[in-house]
Amino acid sequence: MRRLRGVAAAATIALATVMAATSASAGPAGGHWVASWAASPVAGSEIPWMPTCPAGQGLADQTVRNVVFLSAGGSGVRVRVTNTFGTRAVRIGGASVAVQGADAAAVPGTVRRLTFGGRPDVTLVAGGRALSDPVNLTVAALSTLLVSVYVPEATGPLTNHPFTAQGNFLATGDKSLSATGDGYGSNPCWMLIDGVDVRAQARVEGSVVALGDSITDTSATTGNANRRWPDFLARRLNAKPGVTRSVVNAGLGGNRVLAPRDGEPYWGVPALARLERDVFTQTGVRAVILMEGVNDIGYSAGADEIIAGFQQIIAQAHAQGLPIFGGTITPFGGSFIETPERLATWRAVNAWVRTSGEFDGVVDFARAVAAPDNPEALAPAYDSGDHLHPNDAGCEAMANAVNLPALLRR
Repeated sequence: MRRLRGVAAAATIALATVMAATSASAGPAGGHWVASWAASPVAGSEIPWMPTCPAGQGLADQTVRNVVFLSAGGSGVRVRVTNTFGTRAVRIGGASVAVQGADAAAVPGTVRRLTFGGRPDVTLVAGGRALSDPVNLTVAALSTLLVSVYVPEATGPLTNHPFTAQGNFLATGDKSLSATGDGYGSNPCWMLIDGVDVRAQARVEGSVVALGDSITDTSATTGNANRRWPDFLARRLNAKPGVTRSVVNAGLGGNRVLAPRDGEPYWGVPALARLERDVFTQTGVRAVILMEGVNDIGYSAGADEIIAGFQQIIAQAHAQGLPIFGGTITPFGGSFIETPERLATWRAVNAWVRTSGEFDGVVDFARAVAAPDNPEALAPAYDSGDHLHPNDAGCEAMANAVNLPALLRR
């Protein structure tokens, strides 16, 4: 396998500490920042089969309470708010972070007001993002946070992540600092945030970004249970003694490597168009795992086209000093996208991933979940029922296929 000749050292950035209104300022220096959770954003739009997500029309005088699962813990937290796909400025009137109790309620005493340059509000320009000041909040690895964001004025369509396998919450008025769940109703999508960093212990030396489609994102996993394959990988890494890493999920349901899905912005921009934002700017990124391409095959892209896309992703990762691991595309025999021509493309792409030597390592997801007597189909125990998306057990098998020593090699 190709070895990188040089790996860029992660810079430690000294952040100013700002006193927040709820005794939640960043405290003494210590630890270092790593991405612990992220969600790849898409443009706000109406989704025909998910009308309860309000991102298409936007919010006004409402608070969204996002529920996020941390892959790593630490002594402090900071949050990235986003207007990446907005066409006009959005003012954040208040925001907070807390440890989740039951549903929309916080664990008592954990609500922390978020500030931005010492202010409780911030205006996000169209296409912009903002990083909150750090707050002191001890959070455990594999724990769940509530990130609440209040918008006082009408926003128009909101940047969001629509397919979450996670129940979130929405309330009228500014309830960003409320410790209770009173007034909150259900909401299926993450809105206005796309990242949470933690001030981690030394053993969490950086983050691993999983770049993919619905199989990485959420599809067919049990809701509110955090059973995506990157979640299982985070559990493996957290249980490992010594040096380890956090895991960032940069999966997008329906996403393609090569092209957008015209008229359907909720599938996101292609992987080749989101590398900088969704992968390279993640805090402390040290490695990338790529497992994408099944949607390109479903749109009848050829093996040569998909491989060329992979080569460009590899080149850009290496230009950033990052090792990148190629994941084979999981089987889809018996699914709605199966044709003889598409299976031939799948075989050719996976053969290249396994044998080309262009990746820094290979994760053979396909073999991990394939039926013993048919490598072109998911094993029944790992099949969600659509013969395309692995179920919870399949996602765990995928995570178990990752070679941790190779992933953690410096």
